[in-house]
Amino acid sequence: MSHQDLLVEREGSIVVLRLNRPTRRNALSLNLLRELSAALSETAADKSARAVILASTGKVFSSGHDLSELVGRTVEEYREIFDVCSETMGLIQRIPQPVIAEVQGLATAAGCQLVASCDLAIASEQAGFATPGVKIGLFCTTPMVPLTRTIGRKRAMEMLLTGRVVDARTAADWGLVNRVVPAGSLEAETRALAQAIAKDISFAVGAGKQAFYAQADMEQNRADAYAKEVMTTNAMAADAQEGIRAFLEKRTPAWKGR
Repeated sequence: MSHQDLLVEREGSIVVLRLNRPTRRNALSLNLLRELSAALSETAADKSARAVILASTGKVFSSGHDLSELVGRTVEEYREIFDVCSETMGLIQRIPQPVIAEVQGLATAAGCQLVASCDLAIASEQAGFATPGVKIGLFCTTPMVPLTRTIGRKRAMEMLLTGRVVDARTAADWGLVNRVVPAGSLEAETRALAQAIAKDISFAVGAGKQAFYAQADMEQNRADAYAKEVMTTNAMAADAQEGIRAFLEKRTPAWKGR
């Protein structure tokens, strides 16, 4: 599939999706969101794809929604923009492959939402994160959802109310990103993580990712009961049986993807 605002690259079993609107600070236009959604859906169906890196061109990771699309619209048009955005963010967590954000620069508003929605994130020392909608009279309520679930209520509220930029080290301390690396090492570090995931991936990864998000907001007893059922089903899967046998027999497992 050809894209206007998104670059889709393949590096072995790793898919790299790169936001490609550098002159617009990689603003998430409706077209870019649709292209990203389509690429994620296509990747989800590709069994040879084992991990996804979400990156961008230029100096800014993403400045959020394209504000030129948020002027003088009808209620239906606004709903469409935010529906497509929320659907795309949710799709990141629903596809079976782990998605890693490679954050080289500033990620603001819906761009920050994009990072918070990814399963993992590695940031350059030059990266920064903010939800500055309050400064233009448009509170970042949709970015608020994954942000609150990622860094907690008090920290999310501070970002939402002040609009201030949080530096990369603070973002790592708060849990918004996994770690911070020098700018020159960002691509190599991100790929090393993706390759470590892709090397041993099996049916269990997709099922485990789905279970992770499902249990995250459950009460603990309910989460325990749910997790036991998922693990029981997982234990009966061909990949689990193969993995256990391979461990006992001291050999490399031959994954079947089921």
